[in-house]
Amino acid sequence: MADVQGHLHDDYGAAFAIGTVLNLGFIIIEVTYGVLANSVALVADAGHNLGDVLGLLMAWAGAMLAKRAPSRTHTYGLRRATILAALANAMLLLVTVGAIATESLRRLAEPGEVAGVTVIVVAAIGIAVNGGTALLFASGRRRDINLRAAFLHMAYDALVSLGVVAAGFVILLTGWTRLDPLVSLAIAAVILAGTWGLLRDSAAMALDAVPARINLDEVAAFLKAQPGVISIHDLHVWPMSTTETALTCHCSIPGGHPGDAVLADLAHQLKERFGIEHVTIQVEIDERTNCGLEPDHLV
Repeated sequence: MADVQGHLHDDYGAAFAIGTVLNLGFIIIEVTYGVLANSVALVADAGHNLGDVLGLLMAWAGAMLAKRAPSRTHTYGLRRATILAALANAMLLLVTVGAIATESLRRLAEPGEVAGVTVIVVAAIGIAVNGGTALLFASGRRRDINLRAAFLHMAYDALVSLGVVAAGFVILLTGWTRLDPLVSLAIAAVILAGTWGLLRDSAAMALDAVPARINLDEVAAFLKAQPGVISIHDLHVWPMSTTETALTCHCSIPGGHPGDAVLADLAHQLKERFGIEHVTIQVEIDERTNCGLEPDHLV
């Protein structure tokens, strides 16, 4: 399974590099022309893009750490680094939202002149940069929360840049400069909406929650339905990383150990049916021997 995750992130190593370089270059353009054009919308979007770049770097670092082999101190390796990277990314974006909202409210109270043409041109570049970066992660967004975060953030950025272009045209036509901070507040709302799901999912993973795509009752029913199994207990399902899931369970089989081939087939079925790759089944034969972990409230 480590090889599967390693290959997944190897495939996107170039995407991380290209996305990072493109967005760093665009951030420099946005900050420079945002200051020259007196546009808080451009500066706000640059702050968001900086958060995305840092997020890409953290996701990239997490992917690299996840490929580290298990050791005597980290027996699962460092696969959980991908979860921590996603959680840190979400928290960083929340800080960005607060900074953008604070500055936008200040500019609503004290509006200034905005160079509409500059805003339009720079934001249009942003549509191309962010849209192109999003496409780099499109194919992997369903398999990895880090790739999904990268895709959604870049796609949201492209939409936000489109909104900035529209605001620039309106400012040119009407001279209503308060639209610029209003767009910035809209940017903050989009970031918050997009970040909430990432924060929720990454926090759940960090707390060893059952992955949302897996129904624990269905897994339990499947295990209980296996030949010779009269009961199960100490069932646990948790994410080892953003792409791998583990399961442990005690199965009471009074008829005796079913054999390694049967357990191997059971592990294969759990992977095919539920996407659980790392399976450990403990077989208990003598019903008179009470397992200390049998009550559901014990772990």
